[in-house]
Amino acid sequence: MLYVGLITCLLVLITIVVAVNMFLNFTFYLTCIGQIFLLIMVYKVLKCDYSTTQTFDDFYEHHPIIDYGDYR
Repeated sequence: MLYVGLITCLLVLITIVVAVNMFLNFTFYLTCIGQIFLLIMVYKVLKCDYSTTQTFDDFYEHHPIIDYGDYR
């Protein structure tokens, strides 16, 4: 989650920099750094050692589907 937070903060920073019309070089370098961090984040997520026994047939077990019954 560190990389996701870092990318989010960088995107907010780039948005602020563009909104206040800062130097184009600074904006360009921030965007390039953001793309590099994005590639690192995708690599880390794909190489994570997470495993589960659930399938798509299980839907989202950690967020059960609410059955309202006759209230629809």
